[in-house]
Amino acid sequence: MIFYHIPALLDESIRGLNIRPDGIYVDVTFGGGGHSMEILKRLTKGKLIAFDQDEDAIKNVPDSKKLIFLNQNFRFLKNNLRYLGIKSIDGLIADLGVSFHQFDEPERGFTFRQEAPLDMRMNKKNPVTAAALLKTLDERELTSLFYNYGELINSRRIAREIVTVRKLKPFLTAQDIINAIGKLAPPRQEHKFYAKVFQALRIAVNHEIDYLKEMLEQALEVMSKGGRVVIITYHSLEDRVVKNFMRTGNFEGEEHKDFYGNLITPFRVINKKGTIPGRDEVASNKRARSARLRIAEKI
Repeated sequence: MIFYHIPALLDESIRGLNIRPDGIYVDVTFGGGGHSMEILKRLTKGKLIAFDQDEDAIKNVPDSKKLIFLNQNFRFLKNNLRYLGIKSIDGLIADLGVSFHQFDEPERGFTFRQEAPLDMRMNKKNPVTAAALLKTLDERELTSLFYNYGELINSRRIAREIVTVRKLKPFLTAQDIINAIGKLAPPRQEHKFYAKVFQALRIAVNHEIDYLKEMLEQALEVMSKGGRVVIITYHSLEDRVVKNFMRTGNFEGEEHKDFYGNLITPFRVINKKGTIPGRDEVASNKRARSARLRIAEKI
């Protein structure tokens, strides 16, 4: 087994699951196997179902009779559980961060810090790459992509520049993007700017927000009473989705109250403000600095 990812907030998230030795748990983002290995240590007669759409994650799957690994996107959670004859689960964990392995392998194209092809697919079987989106989306669609998924206030200018440049030369590598829109980056904030641009493209390529919503709705359906949902987010877009869903049961955060003014919600939020890594963890794992853990229990 080859670990290629140091899990953020590992102890806090495992405690948050409140694991029963005979329970059924799901890790929908297996990755390097860090969270799954800790769950398996705590199971005796229990079962762990692990999902990961990245083929590279298969290398990290341990030989354990307590584990069932599925090389699929977590949006297929409910269908797979039904196929396995599992009607309900006792807990679910998701670490939504891109793994070290995906960032550090140049050919995966997840980072602007290395000269790499504009790929960004978490599932290599997905036919749509970041390069394909930059080639085919029109100016209005690109503007929407960078505004909604990157929260970039100059998204219209970015889109216009991309459409202009691609008439002369296709976008094939990370450097092509930097060369085209570098002049639009705020002074001394270039890295933050490029990070948002690449985040927007990655989210679009992998349908991250849409699939996250699908998974959360299914998790609520299959979760047993008292079961825990444990989610680690890394940026405001996905964190807002998770926070709203855990607090109100919907993604817009709309509050519905009963006759007595009590909030109608399917969950009891365990850590209302979320949990962030301490200084020691950030010092030893810089990629954990933007992580936020949210925990909720089904009522």
